[in-house]
Amino acid sequence: MRILIVGDIVGSPGRRIFKTGVKRLRAACGLHAVIANAENAAAGSGITDALAAELFEAGADVLTLGDHVWDQKGIDVGLARERRMVRPANLPEECPGNGWTTVQTALGPLTVISLLGRVFMPPVDCPFRCVDALLKRIPRGGPLVVDFHAEATSEKIAMGWHLDGRVSAVVGSHTHVQTSDERLLPGGTACLTDLGMTGPRDSVIGREVAPVLRKFITGMPSRFEVAKGPAVLEGVLLDADRTTGKAVAITRVRLTDDGNHLLDTPLPTLAAPDPGG
Repeated sequence: MRILIVGDIVGSPGRRIFKTGVKRLRAACGLHAVIANAENAAAGSGITDALAAELFEAGADVLTLGDHVWDQKGIDVGLARERRMVRPANLPEECPGNGWTTVQTALGPLTVISLLGRVFMPPVDCPFRCVDALLKRIPRGGPLVVDFHAEATSEKIAMGWHLDGRVSAVVGSHTHVQTSDERLLPGGTACLTDLGMTGPRDSVIGREVAPVLRKFITGMPSRFEVAKGPAVLEGVLLDADRTTGKAVAITRVRLTDDGNHLLDTPLPTLAAPDPGG
């Protein structure tokens, strides 16, 4: 099974390139499913029901969220209704929505878990104990992907080792900076510390440059708006055995546009997708 996993979608530039990028990658790479972190889709903070519908229409099969999950009014109702939109599982159990979901693809089931980190992040329940408990409850069958929305690289790397052999992939999100440490662990779990960002290219992690510089230099409060202009789509292509769930390959992806049209960025060289796997 070939799965595209897309880093944090930021504002309208991120939504724009997500639509065009997924269309290109689906045609060129033989995708069976698309997972996207959408917690910055609404002007950089959170998501709305309408924007979730827009991203599903553009090709997302599952949307994951993070620490901005509650930023938009009414999303609690949307999360309670839409199982394809997944909030972090280690939030208090009274919170609306689900921390994991299983969707059906052309090659069978795909399960996605969302987790929040605790290092340099708002306090939440232990993600390690939470995922251990979840894995005892979730019916097994097909690939299982964990989106670990966390700040500290060490915490994300540790989660990969903690889950090696038990899930198909542990991919980090949240920092908006794509890392180059993709690998397959000995037990068959693919890992990447951070997927990167799907949003404005000429920015400071998605925000206009000038206000961010002003804040760093003067310490004065600044309003951080989502930047405009060319955008980048970052993420990975995960190949996983549809029966065992073990990862076969993980490949970084990066596409860019000029503010309107997708540029002819070379795609990574991939093995032909196995129609049976």
